[in-house]
Amino acid sequence: MRIYLNEQALDIKDGETLFSLRDRSKPDADILIRNGFPCDRDEPLQPDDRVVLIRRGETPSADELEALLMARHTPGVHARIKQSCVGIAGVGGLGSAVAIALARVGVGRLILADFDIVEPSNLNRQQYFVDQLGFPKVTALAENLRRINPYVEIEARHIRLTADNTATIFADVQVLVEAFDRPDQKAMLLESFRLHCPGRPVVAASGLAGFGPANTVLTRRAGRDFYLVGDGDSAAGPGEGLMAPRVGVAAHHQANAVLRLLLGEDPTGVTSCN
Repeated sequence: MRIYLNEQALDIKDGETLFSLRDRSKPDADILIRNGFPCDRDEPLQPDDRVVLIRRGETPSADELEALLMARHTPGVHARIKQSCVGIAGVGGLGSAVAIALARVGVGRLILADFDIVEPSNLNRQQYFVDQLGFPKVTALAENLRRINPYVEIEARHIRLTADNTATIFADVQVLVEAFDRPDQKAMLLESFRLHCPGRPVVAASGLAGFGPANTVLTRRAGRDFYLVGDGDSAAGPGEGLMAPRVGVAAHHQANAVLRLLLGEDPTGVTSCN
């Protein structure tokens, strides 16, 4: 009978149980997952069962971690995205959350670019910690990402993006995430990247301030190879600040749009991008 142990095919005897498999394969495992669900009692194994054995606190090898990532993904997804390269321009509230989402799904390489440092006012919505105050954002974020998934390749560029260096820094990316605050920075980035890297998609965001309904944040096609996330209206200003919930909604729209583009799908769900 064939099952899958930590995503590797394994032939076992009929009638073998979950606990007997643990005892001979990984006796120190204290978390047993069968077909996606934790198990705390012995059960007979069935053909094609997927079993994951984990010892708390143990860091898996690169191969083991990859197998475990694959176990939680839709079949065929991980093998495609681990070969991909994504650029993130600006790693504040949007960019830092996008980076974490993409690291968790196993995107192979992330290129992060930002000139700013972590400040106290960032902590209400950005993916940093109090003990990282004063650090360059890209340095702090790279540290956090490596704690989440040490097998993602991270290129952290502590630099101000300009019309002259944008194309060079993001030359290898398949998709670029725009996560700037100021309209003039957004325009510069889009113009430079689209001029030097035609045909490569950009996922941008605008209209996500305040605490309005999350359902008004949408992903739209705003031009050829250009996707815009937001409600198209709410801008940060007096009495309407940037807050973690709505910024997070928009960031995960962006991350999901990137994932769909890497898989050849239209982020809006309208047509295929193949």
